[in-house]
This record gives sequence, C-alpha cells and structure tokens, in this order.
Amino acid sequence: MEEHHDEPILRRRRKKKLRIGRVIFTLIFLFCIAAGIYSLVQFNFGKSIAEGNEIKPGTFEADSLNPNFPSIENYLLLGIDDDGSGKSRTDTMMVLSWDKKEGTMRVISFMRDIYAEIPGYKSYKLNTAYYLGGVQTTKDTITGMFGLPIHHYAIVDFDNFESIVDIAFPQGVEINVQKEMSEQIGVTLTPGLKKLNGQELLGYARFRADAEGDFGRVARQQEVITAIKKEAMNPTMILRAPKLVGALSGFIETDLTAKDEIARVLPILFSKGIDVETMTVPVEGSYSFNSYRHAGSVIEINLEKNKEAIATFLNMPLN
Repeated sequence: MEEHHDEPILRRRRKKKLRIGRVIFTLIFLFCIAAGIYSLVQFNFGKSIAEGNEIKPGTFEADSLNPNFPSIENYLLLGIDDDGSGKSRTDTMMVLSWDKKEGTMRVISFMRDIYAEIPGYKSYKLNTAYYLGGVQTTKDTITGMFGLPIHHYAIVDFDNFESIVDIAFPQGVEINVQKEMSEQIGVTLTPGLKKLNGQELLGYARFRADAEGDFGRVARQQEVITAIKKEAMNPTMILRAPKLVGALSGFIETDLTAKDEIARVLPILFSKGIDVETMTVPVEGSYSFNSYRHAGSVIEINLEKNKEAIATFLNMPLN
C-alpha cells in the first residue's frame, strides 16, 4: 500500500521541479533579452553622441602579420589636433603591440620632435608626417625608420578624447598630480591625488611647459594609459561598455569594422590579466638636440640603438 502512495507524491515532486526549472529558464531568457535591448539602446545612444565627427586619415595599407609571431598585432595610435587650418598634426604617436596569446600589451611612445625621414618629403619632425600625407605617411615613416610593422590604426581627435573619458568614467580617472599645471592646457590642475574628468585628463596628458618638456609629457601620457586600464577594471564598467563602444565607433577613426572594434575593445576592457608595459623613443643616451631652419628645434636620434631597444622591448626581430 505504501508504494502506491509514494508514486503520486513522486509525480508531484517531478512536476514541481519542472515548473521551477521552466520559471528559472524563462527568467534567464527574459534577462538576456533585456540585456540585449539595453546594450543595443546604449550602443546607439553612444553612437548618436559622436554624430558629425569627421576625421579624414586618407588611405591605409597594412603590413602582413609575421608568420613567426602570428598572435602579435601592432596598432598605430594617433592623437590629432587641428591647428585651425583644417589640417591636423599628431600630438601623440604610439604603437600598441598586443600579444593575444601571451596576454600582454606593450606601448611605444614616439616623441613628436624626432627628426624623421618622411617618404616623399624633406626630413621634418615626426609629427609633421600626418599633416603631409595622413595615416599612411605616418605609418610609412615609422615603419621605414624603425622596421616596425603596423597592422591597424586608430585616430582620435583630442576634442573627442574628452567626451570618451567622460562617457567611460563619469566619476573621473584617478591621477596623482605632481605639480601645478595650467599653461596652454585650458585647465588648472593642483598637486595631489585627483579624480580628473575628460578635459582635465587631456590637459594633464598634454602639459609640457616645464623643464621636462616633451619627455615629461610622454611619461604622463603613459601614466594616463595605465590609470585608464585600472579604472576599466571597475565592475560598473560593464554597464557603460555598450554606450562607450557606440561612442568609440563614431569618435575614433580606424581601419577596423564596427564588429571588429567590439571584438577587440571589450576583451581589453575586461581582461584583468592584460599587463601594459611602456617605453619611449628615443631611449636614454641615444639622442641629441639640433635645429633646422625648415623644421625648427628637433631631436636627432641614433637610429640603430633605438631599433635594437624596440626589438628587445617587443621580444621580436624587426626588419
């Protein structure tokens, strides 16, 4: 008799478990739909913020990946500034080398005043290459001088940099300001640990009106990269990511498609294991100062010494 009583009880338990399972599945399904709608709305909103932004980089021909190092991609990162003539110079020039297999990022900052052999033109300061021939001429100049292959590029106008920072980090980016800064940066920064908004962070990265000059400015730009990477690890970043990616697709000019941008940006934002190492070209003891009538004050470098330093830093041979 007891066995007959157990069967209805077991059936009721199974039905109850099935109902609970369906409820959980339904909730997960609805959550995924809501998350998708939220992401799409935020992405489109971020994209709408960037409407009207226009950067004209010209043509770009990428180098092939090194078959011996297929996981390493080098990105030419340029920060441009319109001088009022409608043409821009690069105030910031970096190459980000991303080894996706090893999970490392290495950033090389190139000083803007390096006296460079610009293909098809006279030798000028390195930051003049973009003004003369756009992203391709800048790429050809860096590749030609240092043997450094370039696979992709990304360009941001400094006015847009402020908006990107404010979207990504509405509470600001934490920076330890070492000295008072105000000259030619549009803001006044006082010493101390600060949360800087987009305008302030840009001013901090561009300041060079002190004894360190451009060398100090490049060091601060590298500091900003590290600080942004740290802020991006905040768990709340996941809520702002769709809007940020949408804004980036409009504010940043790149050879990547929107799908490629998303596929590359999101892992960088949320990968705690990715370390960022930095170096500056020229390296210490490899340069001198000079002046030319057509180019002004420049930094002349020992090319071979800097090529060797770059190859060592990237842990790969260069052409």
